This record gives sequence, C-alpha cells and structure tokens, in this order.
Amino acid sequence: MKGGKTLVTIGIIIGIFGFIFHLQGQTIVGPKSSFMYSNPDWITYGIQMMIIGIIILVIGSVIFKKN
Repeated sequence: MKGGKTLVTIGIIIGIFGFIFHLQGQTIVGPKSSFMYSNPDWITYGIQMMIIGIIILVIGSVIFKKN
C-alpha cells in the first residue's frame, strides 16, 4: 500500500535530519556560523526528531506488511 511506503520514507527523512541536527549541536558537522552549531538545545531537538522518525518508520512498516 502506498500509505505504508510513504510513512517509511517520511520516517527515514525525519530520522536523518534529526541525526544531522544532533551532530550540529555537538559541533561535529556544519559551519561554525550556523545557529545550531555548538547549541545544546539542538542536541535534544535532534534526538527527539530521531525518535519521532523511528516511530513513523515503524508505523509505516506495520502498515506496509499488513497489505
């Protein structure tokens, strides 16, 4: 079903962005001029986005496997 594949794709994208935001908050990735760079708030925002991405990915996988 298309809905399951769409949710899986969205979950992966959100998870990747969360991972990048997390790394920027830890000063591992990104330009030093970025407002996210070395900002502890973005470490937690990134982790929260990764968790949400994983939840969406799991829901999409369950829907995809049922159909």
